Amino acid sequence: MRVVVDLDLCQGHGMCELEASDVFVADRDHVEVLDDHPDESHRSEVVAAVRYCPTQALKIVED
Repeated sequence: MRVVVDLDLCQGHGMCELEASDVFVADRDHVEVLDDHPDESHRSEVVAAVRYCPTQALKIVED
């Protein structure tokens, strides 16, 4: 699994960090992906982060 952030859409709301703080960190106006290939043990948190992103800036790409 690979996590992708569309920085043109991201506004840094931080919902992803709330859901998966080991994978995302929210900055003032964007989100930084700390681990773009997170371990499968983080899948449920990453899926929730993608689901709850208010601007739909996140997606999961299966390898």
